[in-house]
Amino acid sequence: MTLRLSVRKKIALELFRQFRKNTTRIHELNYIFWECTLKCNLSCLHCGSECKKESEVRDMPVADFLKAIDSISNHINPNKTTIVFTGGEPLMRTDLESCGYELYKRGFPWGIVTNGYLLNQDRLKSLLKSGLRTITVSLDGLEDSHNWLRGNTNSYKNAYAAIRMLPESENLIFDVVTCVNQRNIDELIQLKETLKEAGIKDWRIFTIFPIGRAKNYSELQLSSLQFKQVLDFIKDTRKEGRIKLNYGCEGFLGNYEGEVRDNFFFCRAGINIASILADGSISACPNLRDNFIQGNIYKDDFAHIWNNRYSVFRNKEWARDGICEDCDSFRYCEGNGMHLHDEKSGTLLFCHLNKLETGNR
Repeated sequence: MTLRLSVRKKIALELFRQFRKNTTRIHELNYIFWECTLKCNLSCLHCGSECKKESEVRDMPVADFLKAIDSISNHINPNKTTIVFTGGEPLMRTDLESCGYELYKRGFPWGIVTNGYLLNQDRLKSLLKSGLRTITVSLDGLEDSHNWLRGNTNSYKNAYAAIRMLPESENLIFDVVTCVNQRNIDELIQLKETLKEAGIKDWRIFTIFPIGRAKNYSELQLSSLQFKQVLDFIKDTRKEGRIKLNYGCEGFLGNYEGEVRDNFFFCRAGINIASILADGSISACPNLRDNFIQGNIYKDDFAHIWNNRYSVFRNKEWARDGICEDCDSFRYCEGNGMHLHDEKSGTLLFCHLNKLETGNR
């Protein structure tokens, strides 16, 4: 694929490419996800992990996770390494506070990603008292659209109530994420006003890809024109300046680069980001399993894994295949986000640039 870029943008992308190469060479670990549970109180149509109320994989004991963190503490700067609890739904666990407080004592800032269903004033106070620093809550459209996606008629009410609490909390970094689909795409303007009224200043938008449960629901996938519509909405909202809006970190967007995100596309999985999954597997972003697993905390040293493996993430020449083989933009994209590759074959499942080019025809 040949992409026409302005001279100014091409220069910027070339400079950023050099920055990316240097960052990859250093591969400083500064973000760790802990998949602390595979249990979830909702049944979301777009779930990539097949999470449910009762999981066959038991929750990892806090002591096991902390042991892994302690094993890598001498190789990183705890004050500059954020640890985020994800799932499943992290708030299904009642011992997050004890784990969070132990991380706080070790100097790690920590946070959670939540659907907001179980977040009330008492739980938020408890988490904050234990050192909670960041929180991300999902709100996927207006009430009917959100509840449809989340599979629960009370989900919107609880998530919105959780969101309204966040601006009242001191020293808490927070944002809201929205997964756009065919049902909620025309609600984005109204949703923006809803978030503004709730006091939200940071908002992220993601699109949904045919992975996990999502591949069974065609309504979750945007057409090429709808995808472009979303990016144009983000671009216009950023110019408007009333709320800080970013598109997710998934893929290279051609001429939209520099227009819809604070930074150019850079998949940092395995470069600055690691994860510990519910069964102890060591990966990069929590969505990456199967052949992308690098080790396991129950048999491997976390620090050794980080320093000596992850080659599949740090040298992506293997991804120069299929539609990527002759694409001029591979130097900027390197095969798109890692989670958009088939976890067994490595085949690219979705190309943002191809989607945009189709919409321009």
